Amino acid sequence: MTKEAGQPAIDVMLLLEGTYPYVSGGVSSWVHQIINGFPELRFHLCFLGSRREDYGEARYKLPSNVVGLTEHYLFSEEVLPKPRGSQGDRATAELVRKLHAQLREPGDGADAGRDARAQVLEQSLLAMEGRLDLQYFLHSKQSWSYLTEQYLERCTDPSFVDYFWTVRTMHTPIWTLAALARTLPAARSYHTISTGYAGYLGAVLARITGRPLILSEHGIYTKERRIDLFSAQWISDNMPVLERNAGEAGYFRALWIRLFESLGRMCYDAADPVIALYEANRLRQLADGAEPATTCLVANGINVPPLAASRSQRAAQPPAVMCLIGRVVPIKDVKTFIRAVRVASGRMPGLEGWIAGPEDEHPDYARECRELADSLELGDRLRFLGFQKLVELLPKVGVVVLSSISEALPLVLLEGYAAGVPAVTTDVGSCRQLIDGLGPEDEALGSAGAVVGIADAQALGEACTALLSDPAAYARAQAAAIARVERYYTQPIMFAKYRAVYEDALARSDRAAGTAPPARGTVATALREGRIPQAAKAAKADDIPHAGIAADRPPLANPDTTSPGIGSNAQGAGSG
Repeated sequence: MTKEAGQPAIDVMLLLEGTYPYVSGGVSSWVHQIINGFPELRFHLCFLGSRREDYGEARYKLPSNVVGLTEHYLFSEEVLPKPRGSQGDRATAELVRKLHAQLREPGDGADAGRDARAQVLEQSLLAMEGRLDLQYFLHSKQSWSYLTEQYLERCTDPSFVDYFWTVRTMHTPIWTLAALARTLPAARSYHTISTGYAGYLGAVLARITGRPLILSEHGIYTKERRIDLFSAQWISDNMPVLERNAGEAGYFRALWIRLFESLGRMCYDAADPVIALYEANRLRQLADGAEPATTCLVANGINVPPLAASRSQRAAQPPAVMCLIGRVVPIKDVKTFIRAVRVASGRMPGLEGWIAGPEDEHPDYARECRELADSLELGDRLRFLGFQKLVELLPKVGVVVLSSISEALPLVLLEGYAAGVPAVTTDVGSCRQLIDGLGPEDEALGSAGAVVGIADAQALGEACTALLSDPAAYARAQAAAIARVERYYTQPIMFAKYRAVYEDALARSDRAAGTAPPARGTVATALREGRIPQAAKAAKADDIPHAGIAADRPPLANPDTTSPGIGSNAQGAGSG
């Protein structure tokens, strides 16, 4: 992949929301892995965060092929213009109405719906360069009139003050990101790791530059944001619970959800290919409006050799240790794991439960987990280990446990497999695929552990003891785990597929003007049909700096947990 004369010096601009390089975890580790895997490409990073003070120092040393880093903080006071009143005009007001209509009712995934959204987006971007700027939205009399009209017509919550600040907070990033797109350096292609705000920026960049946009969704952003928004404490719910239907979101929660659904559709419209980690998520992308021809699967791959070398350190008998490796945060449902340790230790004397992961992202939840362990009188049977190196930890572990309520394709299971450790998981994301296999050939390898229901501590604990107390069953699960990761989930396999994606995007970008572009979904179709060679042409896994081992990642920063919509590694795959 060589740069032609006259082309931008940036081959791939990565659009990163709340992740690399300031937050550790599965998605960030994957980004680091990809950058290192293609040393001949020049990457520019565009990091989107909430406020600068919500992030510490960079958690990763940037590889030498990262040629630039742009930071943009969506909810910083610095992005807001100084108040300057204006009247506005009728044409601008009409465009605002059209834009809001698309955000409220974005249409279906058919060509007509995509064309209508593209037209409104293009008109809006043109207007944002002129009359329809952030100053107009925040301070014009016309904008105020429209806001009050919409409140009276649509809002079912009694508080106008909450409505005003919600709308202001929701819409400000739309303007600031459109302005940011005009100032970013030119790139041959764009690669967003989520929909949401980063995906919207990608759609804007694709529209104004004509360059290709790649989307890799580790978790489905709208699904993850929906989970976050239903439990978020910063959203006002002024309507009494008894006045709402069971399971119904409050008005402002529903407003945020609709915004992210609309931004997701804009990204799906612009991206080619639209990549998911596993089939269930690809089907969810289709349901959310992605064009079928552009969707495809590229599973995560890990650096197997360093972990495989640790197998020699394992004892002859599996250690009586069930270990959760990951952040101590609600989405990992650590409390269910703790209750499962209580169940398992009662059935298997001497068994211990370990929690290996940072506790600083959600201190209140971590405190509640420790209090639960005390109330269950687990004592030394449960240990909070904090940050650990996996190559040192995994030889001491009998079974990797994942109790999450939401995952995509968790790297921690693959990392455990490579070290010879089977797993017991909840039935989320691709976990059943990773445990039992996908398709006849994969399924023939056997089960690498067990899958239980979400929040079922009894079943989780019993499955762990069943595996640890049966040497023959454990040996079969261990063999299946090793075979599965080595056959389907290695870095060379993943790099081969992403090499095809990047080569296609850069070729489309560099094609001479006037030449008819290939049909949308060309590379996605090749990936779906298995026409991408499995042997990677990229650097060998052994030659790539070690980036794929979860607990070799540094402790987490303290990502924002109060600002709306900034995705963290909760959206992504992996053990972070």
